[in-house]
Amino acid sequence: MRKPSAWTVAAASFAGTTVEYYDFFIYGTAAALVFPQLFFPADDPFISTLAAFGTFAAGYFARPVGGIVFGHFGDRSGRKTMLIISLVLMGVATVAIGLLPSYDVAGPIAPVLLILLRLVQGFAFGGEWGGAVLMAFEYAPPERRGLFASLPQVGPAAGALLGNAIFLPIAALPEGDLLSWGWRVPFLLSIVLVVLGLVVRLRIAESPEFEEVKKAGKQARVPLWDALRRYPRQVVLVAGSFLGFGAFTAVAFTYMIGYATDEVGISRSTILGAVLISTAVQLVIIPVSGALSDRYGRAVVTMSGAGLSAAGAFLLFALVDTGEFGWILVGYLLVTAGFISLGYGAVFALFAEAFESRVRYSGMSLGFQVANVLGSALGPGIAAVLLRATGTPMSIAGYLAVLMLISFISLAALARLVARAPAGVPAREPLRER
Repeated sequence: MRKPSAWTVAAASFAGTTVEYYDFFIYGTAAALVFPQLFFPADDPFISTLAAFGTFAAGYFARPVGGIVFGHFGDRSGRKTMLIISLVLMGVATVAIGLLPSYDVAGPIAPVLLILLRLVQGFAFGGEWGGAVLMAFEYAPPERRGLFASLPQVGPAAGALLGNAIFLPIAALPEGDLLSWGWRVPFLLSIVLVVLGLVVRLRIAESPEFEEVKKAGKQARVPLWDALRRYPRQVVLVAGSFLGFGAFTAVAFTYMIGYATDEVGISRSTILGAVLISTAVQLVIIPVSGALSDRYGRAVVTMSGAGLSAAGAFLLFALVDTGEFGWILVGYLLVTAGFISLGYGAVFALFAEAFESRVRYSGMSLGFQVANVLGSALGPGIAAVLLRATGTPMSIAGYLAVLMLISFISLAALARLVARAPAGVPAREPLRER
């Protein structure tokens, strides 16, 4: 197969992450808007909502398992095959969710099936992220790896944008139509995106860095064990570095939808509209962040994003509480599209540089997915409990600020570690502070 350009590979990685984040995003939106009534009926709406967010979290708990399994075979057999398998698994699970009967029709079996399919989603998603980043990173010119590693991460914004664009008119349906058939439409449409993603991914070749490792016969027998044995600090610091970003994103784009409608009293279309516009801006800011990290270093860009986001958590909740669309939009543009995206776009090249190519898939995926369990999975549920316990959304902002400060400290330590021993930087690349 003819070797594709770095841009072609980045496009294939972007296409896959777009599909998978679309699938993950629409589940989170449905968990906030309709799943409490459809799958977890209870006398107390708080209990129903908490149960729905529990299934949302279940997908994140399955992600480390997916990261370990796909990481093992990705480091042993290659990145490309794993990316195709993860995309198919995610698509099948998402479409199946759209076909599920509700609790009123199937009884307890309905939420059980929902949880099982959510676990499949999480397992597939756990394998997707590492492979997509590595394909783009390992094909890129050394001096532009920050930019190219950021491009697959535009996929989450694009997937959320697609999910929002589809859910916006769906959420405006009369309550009866939304609960009976409307919520299923975004899930069933996933099949179209999966087919398009597969067409793109089947046309690319294997990672050149992996091919070099394979040709030399240097694949690790048990990549995860080698990663933990040789790079334990890097794995822990990757988890800490992404902890705040994952939790903040999950709360802002999942929990906040239900909070804005139930607690603030604004319409679903108002909050979804703000999310939609800010997500569109992320499509630009994320690659700009990656490019800035190539020019000024990973540490400067990622730590700036984390520090600003810690303060931005209080600002976002204060502006949402106004109930005014204009101020809510300002909050989302400044905090999620601005501060979060500034740090988010640059972290992935730093993560890849922390590991040598023979264990990179496993090491990166484990650290990243642990962060998603502790941050993204638990974030919406913790937010709901904090609001219930304190009565003020500023307690949620404080929780997010603490996690972002943990990320700030972890990023500083990881950047120093990579600068001192840059396992993921080829010898021909000039070493400089990342």
